[in-house]
Amino acid sequence: MSRPLLALSTMVAAGVITAGALAAPAYSQPNATQRVTSVRDTAIARAEANVTRHAATFGFGAGQALHVKDVIIDADGTQHVRFERTYQGLPVVGGDFVVHQKANGSLKGSSHAKAHGVALKSVTPTADAKGTAAGALKRSQGVISDGKSTPELIVWAADGTPRLAWRTTVQGLGDKGQPHGEVFITDATTGAAIENYDTEHEATGTGHSEYTGDISLDTTLQANGTYALIDPVRGHITKDAHNVASSSLNAGSGTLYTDADNIWGDGKKFSTDRATAAVDAHANTAKTFDYYKATFGRNGIKNDGRGATVFVHVGTNWDNAQWSDACFCMMTGDGNGTTDPEQVDLDTMGHEMTHGVTSATANLRYSGESGGLNEATSDILGTMVEWYANSPVDTPDYLFSDQSTPPWLRRFDKPSLDGRSADYWSKTVGRLDVHNSSGVGNHWFYLASEGSGTKTINGITYNSPTYNGSTVTGIGNQKASAIWYRALTVYMTSTTDYKGARVATLSAAKDLYGATSPEYATVAAAWSAVNVA
Repeated sequence: MSRPLLALSTMVAAGVITAGALAAPAYSQPNATQRVTSVRDTAIARAEANVTRHAATFGFGAGQALHVKDVIIDADGTQHVRFERTYQGLPVVGGDFVVHQKANGSLKGSSHAKAHGVALKSVTPTADAKGTAAGALKRSQGVISDGKSTPELIVWAADGTPRLAWRTTVQGLGDKGQPHGEVFITDATTGAAIENYDTEHEATGTGHSEYTGDISLDTTLQANGTYALIDPVRGHITKDAHNVASSSLNAGSGTLYTDADNIWGDGKKFSTDRATAAVDAHANTAKTFDYYKATFGRNGIKNDGRGATVFVHVGTNWDNAQWSDACFCMMTGDGNGTTDPEQVDLDTMGHEMTHGVTSATANLRYSGESGGLNEATSDILGTMVEWYANSPVDTPDYLFSDQSTPPWLRRFDKPSLDGRSADYWSKTVGRLDVHNSSGVGNHWFYLASEGSGTKTINGITYNSPTYNGSTVTGIGNQKASAIWYRALTVYMTSTTDYKGARVATLSAAKDLYGATSPEYATVAAAWSAVNVA
């Protein structure tokens, strides 16, 4: 049975918009929290009204419902409300969009994923849809062991052609015994495979980790008189996973780090003191949280003040780190057991937590060019955590994961120096592994920040070329990253590709600095310099 169009007035509950009667606020003399809630709720109500009033613009019709994902309100009152949609109660993958409206609620513009304007009514949910969980388990063999599957019926419209599909998540163990999962999309009518992608976002490293010396840790004194690695300011907690390699690892797993004298670790590489890795993990998670709050006013990964669970000592000889949305957790391994210690360096931790920020905002799909942008976002903003911290032990640079993977895992001035990554966009860049297609975005960031040519920064020499032989003058990494963050949180959607990223960052530059500003011109020049027109 089809659902009616969304009414102009709304009732907001758990982030889901449903039809409801228009009513005045039931409270008087609101406190600060209520006023903030009122501004947000008003923005959502106005955005819903705009969607209904301009249904054709948003491709919104009968049978659809909207779910609020995020709200950004600019200093001048401009509002950006991000929605995901369902059809006949099924999630629409590629159906997300952002409503841009003025402070008075009048429509200013919109940003759309692929399903914009698509006739979803052509999709008819049926009880006998093909494509079983068993099929996804079979496809996962050789990649995941001990896999368990969870199927979900969806409307797949990420490529602009809507059809009924199964989204099956398979959770198990990866090749190093680490928790690993993949999502398999299967056409529910034909049973044909559509695509598959990882549920976790990984920064692969094969080098040495670094420790940040003698530092201050925010801990909690417990009722029993012991101290715990519970950050009372930011809410994150740090745990020992005890080398558990199981897909059942969740926020309740592992053991919280506690100590009698509030002195942690021994500062040695390959330490036998299991708290040493926890020191860097706990401190660098805090630095990442602080970077986002101090720089963008973002209160935690989901902008809700919630802290994450951080696990160290995950898996056996697992030389990696990853973010998992499923448990709202960061997981770090012990290295390969011989040459590579724990993956807890500053920009790696910033990278993984940024995957959580991306998931909570644009939710860039982890495949194709969108996947490359997802990884580039984590590289860019993870590196900016390092610049924000400005540690004398880990000097800020444009070499990603240089402490845990000497001399570096990826670099920004010329990504192809790793032998795998792309310096420039091409028609085939979306076929690369997402960690390599990210090179286009990373190169753009370096050019926008520092410009082209040879230069030495903090003792490191860089030499960044351009596709078109142009000379680019940088605007500094603070401005370049501010533009990227605004593009991510306001304009990008799940299916944004590199050409879409150019449009999104130009819109962000216009918002922040003006359409005739040097910043706007540099954003455009840097994209042209990496062959994105």
